[in-house]
Parts: sequence; C-alpha cells; structure tokens
Amino acid sequence: MFVRCAFFKGKIKDGMEADFHIHWRENLLPLWSAFPNLQELRVMREVESDDPDSPFPLVMAMKFKTRDDIEEALNSPTRWQSKEVSKRLFDMFDGHVIHTVFAADQFDPM
Repeated sequence: MFVRCAFFKGKIKDGMEADFHIHWRENLLPLWSAFPNLQELRVMREVESDDPDSPFPLVMAMKFKTRDDIEEALNSPTRWQSKEVSKRLFDMFDGHVIHTVFAADQFDPM
C-alpha cells in the first residue's frame, strides 16, 4: 500500500484556528473523501510535539493500493477542485505544505 501525506508545516494565523479547522472539515473533507481509488483518509491535528520549532498543525494522509492509483487521483478533477478550495485555507496559514508518498506496511499488534 502507499500513503500520500500532506504535511502543513507552520502555524495557523492568530485568531484563525477555528475558521481554519471549520474550512477543511466543511469544504475540503468532502473533496478529499471523493478522490478516486482512495482506500482510507486520515486527517490529524497536532496536539503536542517534541519539536515546538517545527509545528504541523494539520496532516492529511490518503491510503491507496498502488502508485498508479495515486497518479489517477492526482490527475482527477477532484484534485483541481481541492487545490482551488485550499486557497482559502492557505490564507489562514503561515507556512507551507509538504507532499510525501510513503510505501507502507501494516502490522497488527501482538
């Protein structure tokens, strides 16, 4: 399996925290959930970190079966809609987004 993550590195602008989280929940979550071939979607909000100088207030992770599935998702109209709707999110954010694809193995706890 492969996981494509979007790491929001930086800080939500002061006083914009609630609007930031409302925006992705109400406007981006439906788009992120609609990506073709998506097997699982996780959106994580940082609660604490051992590196306060490198905050990640939001991380979005999408699980796909193959790299070809990721490519299809990235070439879909849904992605371009998502990029357009994300502009408002970036207006509330001081930082940048890092996209990374991981090859992932899953193991059940013993």
